Amino acid sequence: MATISSHVLDSIIGDHAKQIRIEFFRTSADGERTQLFNVIANDEGRIREEVEVSESDHGAKYELVFQSAEYFDNQPGTPPSGQIMPEIVVRFLIPDPAGKIHIPLMLSPHQYSTWWSA
Repeated sequence: MATISSHVLDSIIGDHAKQIRIEFFRTSADGERTQLFNVIANDEGRIREEVEVSESDHGAKYELVFQSAEYFDNQPGTPPSGQIMPEIVVRFLIPDPAGKIHIPLMLSPHQYSTWWSA
């Protein structure tokens, strides 16, 4: 099993993006898209999920979908105006079926930054 993890930080408040919803999908080489999980991050803005990845998934692409508009709409105060990114999609490969993929994300209503680490 592969391990997919993320730590989401809200750069507006300078703290964890508590309770942000994150979805995870696999798109097979033939284009079939399957949701593998749909979770809510903990109070530290973290998720850690195990997913089945097999050698037969060669050519598959994976994506984490961070529900950014939903997150900001649920924060105290007035929701940000003019937000045009309702979700942030990060696509990647999983070359090792037993590997660990960690994708941190820093977000605000109008920008985001992400990177990959093992």
